[in-house]
Amino acid sequence: MAEEKKENGEKKAKQRKPSALKRDLQSKKRNLKNRSFKAKVHSAVRSFHETISQKDNAATKSKLNDVYSLMDKGVKKGIFKTNKANRVKSRLQALTKRP
Repeated sequence: MAEEKKENGEKKAKQRKPSALKRDLQSKKRNLKNRSFKAKVHSAVRSFHETISQKDNAATKSKLNDVYSLMDKGVKKGIFKTNKANRVKSRLQALTKRP
């Protein structure tokens, strides 16, 4: 009897609902987009640091504008929080003013 109950219980394993499967797919898709966007921002910041070390003012301003643009777009899309974007932009701006 006990064995029969176990077999019946195993057959009724819970299945995930279609809405849960859809949410899972959506979150994976969103995660991939967010990660690629963050990588793009990180690359822009890295290239900005390289131009700072070369002491090229025109290129530095151009790269800084690129980073500003990407950070603002990230905030608009919900990838970054506003304070993080402001903090990053402020720190990069301070680097340009350093002698």
